[in-house]
Amino acid sequence: MTGGVRIRCGWCGDDPLYVRYHDEEWGVPSRDDRHLFEMLILEGAQAGLAWITILRKREGYRRAFRGFAVERVARLTAADQARLCEDPGIVRNRLKIAAAVGNARAWLKLTEQRGSFADYLWDFVDGRPIVNRFRSLRDIPTSTALSDRLSKDLKQRGFGFVGSTSIYAYAQSVGLVNDHLVDCFRHAEVGRLSRASP
Repeated sequence: MTGGVRIRCGWCGDDPLYVRYHDEEWGVPSRDDRHLFEMLILEGAQAGLAWITILRKREGYRRAFRGFAVERVARLTAADQARLCEDPGIVRNRLKIAAAVGNARAWLKLTEQRGSFADYLWDFVDGRPIVNRFRSLRDIPTSTALSDRLSKDLKQRGFGFVGSTSIYAYAQSVGLVNDHLVDCFRHAEVGRLSRASP
């Protein structure tokens, strides 16, 4: 707080939807497979677009992708995907829609082997979030060795739209890394959540 005003990461601006996402969700460590699947689909949809565009369509995605129930998404047929290409509530990109369905199928195979996607994902950071101490948006990387390794492994497992940059954004969103700037009020709050992580 400075003069009674909360300091936030500058990327969220003053759009209420963006501010709420920043204040309540971004960077919070998630071990909920449904949430992790939702964010993977949304990050894939975001490729080449502004994140606020995806946030504004989030409810459309929840409806179109069956509440992000992975088993239901995996069963979407070619006809279902063609219908989704006409749905104004989501990004109508045929390749991204097909990748979302393919990712659901790859997800199911992975979780058969690992028990949960959360277990798989958090193994990449030994179960604990990486807490960074960046002072400027310029300092925050768009990809790292972590996102390179995770991206490569996901691709080998049949996932699509999981390039290193998208996967680093995913890691930030689900709290694998805490990239709130050090003067942002959420840096310390999320840091406390990170320390409490199992």
